[in-house]
Amino acid sequence: MTNLEKTAECINIVGRFCGRRDINALSRQNLMESYGIPRVDLFLLFGGSIPCAAELFADAVREKIAAHYLIVGGEGHTTESLRRKMAALCPGLLTEGKSEAEVFAGYLSQKYGISPDYLETASTNCGNNVTNALELIKKEGLPHDTILLMQDASMQLRMDAGFRKYLDAHSRIINFACYQAEVIVENNALAFRDNTITGLWDMERYITLLMGEIPRLRDDSEGYGPQGKNFIAHVDIPEHVEKAYAYMKENYGDLIRIANPAYATIKGEGSA
Repeated sequence: MTNLEKTAECINIVGRFCGRRDINALSRQNLMESYGIPRVDLFLLFGGSIPCAAELFADAVREKIAAHYLIVGGEGHTTESLRRKMAALCPGLLTEGKSEAEVFAGYLSQKYGISPDYLETASTNCGNNVTNALELIKKEGLPHDTILLMQDASMQLRMDAGFRKYLDAHSRIINFACYQAEVIVENNALAFRDNTITGLWDMERYITLLMGEIPRLRDDSEGYGPQGKNFIAHVDIPEHVEKAYAYMKENYGDLIRIANPAYATIKGEGSA
């Protein structure tokens, strides 16, 4: 195995860990097979996702896998990229100055004729994505015994941990990362095996996002877990994931994403 092949393998190990999917597809059949339910109470799409999430969201609405659909996202570190990508995909779509939730909602309306039941437009990071969504759920009196979460694959596990911090054991979270990106070596360079994923990050940005997640997921003095900043519930990071991250860090240590203070919250629910 070459160094580049080893790098691709490690990226995929970390990517699969962060990009959790608890069901194989967004269908009533998969929900029934895995959880014994025909639909969930709530489907939450988070604005940090790439545009392919809109396609999946539309499929989920048509499949009627949820009682209510909510899109969450104000403005954070991925918002401008989302605006540019959505505007390019959907000519005439107004994205300038719009929140992530509004951009997704506009795209869904224009392309699919679909509207979510609720939008949350004020959050700026994963932490208040969670707390603001829960406030809206409480305000509207929405049942939430079963919640399906869809976020960018790089941030899916952290979103799960954020909700676990606040929800009681009675609520069940089902994860479905909006893409699964496999990295391969092609022409002596890293490449994505599937280049048809709509709006997928370029390779450096994808690696940067993954490199930022493991330090955040750790439950130590520097991490976001209960023993650190206490933004999320405890996450167990397997040894093979830590080893893969350590190998990546040797080559991409300069790509570790630092939280942008512009999107931090005063109340301490989290940071980007």
